[in-house]
Amino acid sequence: MELTVGPNQFFWPAEKWSAFYRDLAEAPVDRVVLGELVCSKRLPFYQDCIPEALAALTEAGKEAVLTSLALVTLNRERKLTADLAAMGVTVEVNDLTALAHLPKGLGFHVGPLVNVYNEGTLAWLASLGAKRICLPPEMPLASVETLARAGAGLGVAIEVWGHGRLPLAISGRCYHARLHKRTKDNCQFACEDDPDGLEVRTLDGQPFMAMNGVQTLSDSYACADYQIEALAAVGVAALRLSPQSQGFFRLCQSYRERLNGTSPAGTIASEVLRRLPGTRLSDGFLTGPSGVSWSAAPAIP
Repeated sequence: MELTVGPNQFFWPAEKWSAFYRDLAEAPVDRVVLGELVCSKRLPFYQDCIPEALAALTEAGKEAVLTSLALVTLNRERKLTADLAAMGVTVEVNDLTALAHLPKGLGFHVGPLVNVYNEGTLAWLASLGAKRICLPPEMPLASVETLARAGAGLGVAIEVWGHGRLPLAISGRCYHARLHKRTKDNCQFACEDDPDGLEVRTLDGQPFMAMNGVQTLSDSYACADYQIEALAAVGVAALRLSPQSQGFFRLCQSYRERLNGTSPAGTIASEVLRRLPGTRLSDGFLTGPSGVSWSAAPAIP
């Protein structure tokens, strides 16, 4: 099974962004998706760094892919989407409007924000040129198996979300700006203060979710540590690791060791909790009673 690094969902300073991808060139991963997924206002801060990152990743033998925006609402965002195909790099579609801007017959990938829930949708995307699809993270294992089997028959590789805060929704409004009593057009990039998203709690203080500009994320970090063998058995081609600001290079190494069979189930989770105490892990969408469930949690009597 391969490892894919998904696009960074957060807003980091250009220097940190560049250093992250320089490090990834040496990481034991097969594929890296980069570019702006969440908010087009962030892109100018690091846009000039993208060609260098693409070159470094390609030189290191990684497959480099560019993401489209998750929600296209402005004329300039449509132009940005149209310009992706001219970069000469495979495009990952995270909003179906991007398909209109891809040359007919050009192969592309599909990200987890596109609702591929059944064989019909998968076959339709394959007919348009999809070569790889990362399934939405809320898919149960039985559905993953069905789509992995269908993908194999169509020549489409199927990925599953492996690690990171789960993308739940994209809005036309900016939660970070509203929190700071600013308008979206004058957000002053408040999301930069929260490099892994801002925790949101319920009125009685329980962890609920995280916000990231216009994006809503899970509070817990999905972790496929205990599911790797089951996912491999049903034909999943790759796990997707979502960038985070701390310990990501080591996280890639840990997943590679698990995929290679050199470390047992539970190793990744133990290391994550040791390095980042207080982190909540989950894998319930695959096999649990709810998405927030965690395989290593004690059973409730």
